[in-house]
Amino acid sequence: MIDIENYTTEKVVESNMESLSTWIIEADISSMQAAMNAGELTAEELVNVYLERIRKVDSELRSILEVNPDAIAIACELDNERQERGCRGMLHGIPIVLKDNIDTNDRMHTSAGSIALAEWIAPEDSYVAARLREAGAIILGKANMTEWANFMSSTMWAGYSSRGGLTLNPYGPGELFVGGSSSGSAVAVAANLTAAAIGTETSGSIISPSSQNSIVGIKPTLGLVSRSGIIPITISQDTAGPMGRTVRDAAIVLGAITGVDETDACTQTSKSRSYRDYTPFLDESFIGQARIGIPRFYYQDLDEARLAIMESAIEVLRSKGATIIDPVELSCEHVKWDSNVLRYEFKKALNDYLARLDITMPVHSLAEVIAYNEAHADIALKCGQNVLLWAEETSGTLTEPEYHASLTRNQEMARKGIDEVLSKHELDALFFLGNEHGADLAARAGYPSITIPAGYAESGIIAHGGYTTKGPQGVTFVGRAYAEPTLLRLAYGYEQATKHRVAPHLES
Repeated sequence: MIDIENYTTEKVVESNMESLSTWIIEADISSMQAAMNAGELTAEELVNVYLERIRKVDSELRSILEVNPDAIAIACELDNERQERGCRGMLHGIPIVLKDNIDTNDRMHTSAGSIALAEWIAPEDSYVAARLREAGAIILGKANMTEWANFMSSTMWAGYSSRGGLTLNPYGPGELFVGGSSSGSAVAVAANLTAAAIGTETSGSIISPSSQNSIVGIKPTLGLVSRSGIIPITISQDTAGPMGRTVRDAAIVLGAITGVDETDACTQTSKSRSYRDYTPFLDESFIGQARIGIPRFYYQDLDEARLAIMESAIEVLRSKGATIIDPVELSCEHVKWDSNVLRYEFKKALNDYLARLDITMPVHSLAEVIAYNEAHADIALKCGQNVLLWAEETSGTLTEPEYHASLTRNQEMARKGIDEVLSKHELDALFFLGNEHGADLAARAGYPSITIPAGYAESGIIAHGGYTTKGPQGVTFVGRAYAEPTLLRLAYGYEQATKHRVAPHLES
């Protein structure tokens, strides 16, 4: 692993580092690819400028757990390939950061932020990592995350892990909520430390940090992206998804990671319903014919500043010709949801993952993780582990009636609530603020959602463990299963009409 604090190379010093360091701020994937195709930029230079930027600004933000020690060598190989055989596609030579629960078979570790797995190196790539490498992407590093995807402790800080410390929001380090659990992935993208990132979501873990850090995040339909090789929470809700500074960047990455994976049966549902290229759906004119529902029931908890952002966003959609149905009511609005699906599936899914670790690793089951944490409490248990203990109380066999009742309620009621209201009003999507309610509803249903920057709330209430709700805010479109093309059209239209994203000001 490169010691990024002391990292430098003669190449960095000798290159046009100053101009690249300025250019890289808010550069998008299309611009990077165009510059490389024109011979104005190399992947090696791109990696170097990101590594240098990580070294300069990430010591405070703590978004990157480790960088790939082979990133420069991989970049050089891809530069040579471009010269000799041409470009593979839009991700050829593009650096991407992966959340630390996504397996990579290289010299980086996969730990879910836990010190118990700090030395674990996966024996093979996850499906997502393999697809990215096939597309020519450079896996630049692993991103910090809320430990065990925020299924460890009810008092765990968003963005905190025992391995990486606390990730901070670049728009207000130490003041603003960073969101979780894909916190490091979101911050790395927001702070221009990578071209794009991959996060994972069980319920809000892509949408939440994307919204809080003024980036675009896509939580795909369950089954569109394989979960093979990802440290899990659930088998019925988990999915990986792209995070980028623009809708186009997120769409480019999404196309690279979709596909049917024989080791993840859930992906069989995506046959003939997925695309290798989602950029043709980036049609900003579509918004003029769209029908969008406003589920006012889910706006009740919004403070004045965030409600104002939603009202402004609705007016933008209306001004662009969208038909706004306000309000719409969902049949599931008063359902009492619980976390039993997560509780029961976590033990089974995690035990299955840990059982494959080699004998040199200290943990091979949830019970052993709990014991390891107790033995290293000074480091591992700063936030406790009551959620792990709660999950360990289950059988791990998924035979409990309580589990099956909750799973049925999640899937039937959430899907029914979304499907019925979309059909009744002939809607293209429902419209929510960031991670407020809509993300959880879509996650329980296994349906897609996409969040886009929508502005900055100058005031807010104290929430989220003492952090204020003010700061960057995103708006989120939710649709039916495999409605990613429609959601991308809507998100792109809104993005192009508003251009709300502004880079954070960081001292370097």
